[in-house]
Amino acid sequence: MNKEEILKKIKKIEIASSLLANEIFSGNYRSYFKGNGMEFSDIRRYAPGDDVKKIDWKVTARQRKTYIKEFTEEREMSIYLLVDISSSNNFPAKQDLISQLVGSLAFSAIKNSDKVGAIFFSEDIEKIIPLKKGKKQGLVILDNFLSLTPKGKGTNISKVLSSFNKIVKQRSIVFLISDFIDEDYEKTMRLVSQKHDLIPLRIADRKFESLPKGAIFTMSDSETGEEIVIENFDNEYQLEDNFPKNILTLYTDENYVIKLANYFKGRRRA
Repeated sequence: MNKEEILKKIKKIEIASSLLANEIFSGNYRSYFKGNGMEFSDIRRYAPGDDVKKIDWKVTARQRKTYIKEFTEEREMSIYLLVDISSSNNFPAKQDLISQLVGSLAFSAIKNSDKVGAIFFSEDIEKIIPLKKGKKQGLVILDNFLSLTPKGKGTNISKVLSSFNKIVKQRSIVFLISDFIDEDYEKTMRLVSQKHDLIPLRIADRKFESLPKGAIFTMSDSETGEEIVIENFDNEYQLEDNFPKNILTLYTDENYVIKLANYFKGRRRA
């Protein structure tokens, strides 16, 4: 796509995403996420029943009276979109679904005055969009998703998650958007989940599930006319039942809004 086509598509996604965000996150937006970060607010004298883990030992020693630290929930959340842009996602149906997801999640965060950033990856991190607020940030993220050409062809989820865990120190909400055509990422996902609220979203196309193992086929991009030759992966990487249960699969031919809304309602009840 040229720049003019990208801008038109961004505008279309922006309008649709703002409406979809309201359907996905109905009610108290923050209640859908787990363990928002806490920030220091004040110190006060210790009272019977207070948590001894909150005692500020330095102040206690200095004042010779017991003081504890008080914390409040952070007023804003940090939202990261980790988006797989490897060649296996380079098809119109997958790209359309991913772009709508990216737009909906970004504009939901922006609407709630939260910071949102993005990391685009393939075999390694391709580009980092630092956390920011505001509508312009959502447009920047969409522009990069639609215009970036990855250097790597494959996907290395474990490597990217390990890098993310080292780069981002503050607890964040992390949406991992990928087709998960990769191996050995479950352990790293568990490690990241200990520090962040990790929400894995798998993008899938049913056409790929019905293909014979090892098949080589050609697909044409309906927008550019470019033909891409793909060797089919083993079907065990395509079937929903073979993925960890915490990964939510979103198919290109289904109403992802309803599925995602129900998923988040379940998180709020948990």
